[in-house]
Amino acid sequence: MNSFLDPAVLFFALGIFAGLVKSDLQIPAAISRFLSLYLLMALGLKGGYALARSGVTAEVAVGLGCAVVLALVVPLSAYFVLRRFLPAFDAAAVAATYGSVSAVTFITATQYLDERGVVYGGHMAAAMALMESPAIVLALIAANLLRRDAASRHAAGPSDGPAAPTSPTSFSLGGVIREALTSGPQMLLLGSMLVGLVSGDAGKASMQPFSGDLFKGMLAFFLLDMGLLVARNLGSLRGRPPVVILYGVAAPPLHAGLALALAGAAGLSVGDGALLAVLAASASYIAVPAVLRHAIPEAHPSLYFGMSLGLTFPMNILLGIPLYVGAAVYLLH
Repeated sequence: MNSFLDPAVLFFALGIFAGLVKSDLQIPAAISRFLSLYLLMALGLKGGYALARSGVTAEVAVGLGCAVVLALVVPLSAYFVLRRFLPAFDAAAVAATYGSVSAVTFITATQYLDERGVVYGGHMAAAMALMESPAIVLALIAANLLRRDAASRHAAGPSDGPAAPTSPTSFSLGGVIREALTSGPQMLLLGSMLVGLVSGDAGKASMQPFSGDLFKGMLAFFLLDMGLLVARNLGSLRGRPPVVILYGVAAPPLHAGLALALAGAAGLSVGDGALLAVLAASASYIAVPAVLRHAIPEAHPSLYFGMSLGLTFPMNILLGIPLYVGAAVYLLH
């Protein structure tokens, strides 16, 4: 119950309430952008400082390896399950959304662990970066295969049949991969980790007011904005098939359970296992929709964006993080 009394979570709930009652409370887009960049920079610095103390060990390599495995297994398994209930392009888009990660959910989880004295490795910020892109690439490959299959069936069928979907002429898989690896948020996160790693304890002491004292307040302010955004997108879930709601609620804890099983087999610590579970349970509402909206126009953005932001994100912030951390403490202690 203590997690519901956390100021950051309460501000998130306030944002949802303000949005639902049609309040004119708004956070300017420029400030929202600044807050997201600040949180990534502070998280990267914290991870770099922790990594400077621990060094690059076998445990670090194992943790990153587990992240890569999950980044491949989760979207692939999600696609083959969703393909039974949704159109193929929608299944690929939703699988990519749930196969990728939410930085805000991860950052909130690190704050939750810090307040409870649960130690985790600084390399888990790098694990988050590693898990963002594979699901996008897999979805784009699946979409191209679907288009080729539709085009071949169309060519073999009657000449007056419906036109087969075609890939956007501007789409380039190589370009998408390059953009994913060099995007601003990724560069800021990894660059900040490098700064923290190089500067070490001296850098941590000099940056403490920025990356330490201000962090909780900035997170609370950003979650207020996220609550407003969630309230504005709840309507996109109306009229959706029940399987969509079921998947949005059931998939996160299932993915978290898979992550915890992998963490246990790999011998990860409680903190690292908890963050791995949080990453596996989260869903992207920024990076993936931005790419898929143009790269897979056959899918419905209101479906995968609404599921991620309107359903899974608030569930993880309000209920999921305490659940996953508690399970990690019980299973990996």
